[in-house]
Amino acid sequence: MNKCELRQLMKEKKRAMTPEQIEAASVRLGELFAQCAPYQQAETIYFYLPYNQEVRTLPMIEKAFADGKRVAVPKVYGDEMRFIYIEDLSGIAKGSFGIPEPVADEPVANDPKALILMPGLAFDREGHRIGYGGGYYDKYLNAQPGHPTVALCYAFQMQSHLETEEFDIPVDLVLWA
Repeated sequence: MNKCELRQLMKEKKRAMTPEQIEAASVRLGELFAQCAPYQQAETIYFYLPYNQEVRTLPMIEKAFADGKRVAVPKVYGDEMRFIYIEDLSGIAKGSFGIPEPVADEPVANDPKALILMPGLAFDREGHRIGYGGGYYDKYLNAQPGHPTVALCYAFQMQSHLETEEFDIPVDLVLWA
């Protein structure tokens, strides 16, 4: 199965999930994430904001605030993505492609050791990932290397092996439920 076919299959499987399935898996993934070493060691976390049937990260963001971590979320500017620090979730609105993002353009996040939570459609145990096709995270990580990365996904998104290309940057840790 090629990348395009796999993306389509994963999107169909995600659309078939009930809100209860999404919520239950998200709660479990939030627990796993909070227990993993990269989360516990991070002072700053660059989260994604959930869109459609993605793992619900808002409770995880609230926990990170409660744990004293600095939080940033992505904002798209044309073909570039930047992370913007947020103090709470009040300044979030639909942005590019209808995806939630911060209304403000500043302050731009600048922690070279920040943990990045990676979205995606398919993953394997080696950390290979197939994203949504925009390449925003791969471009960001190429320009800002060295960040620890974690991905959260539903069990059906885990594949035995993914064919990737040289510009695809694997994640350090994949958690699934």
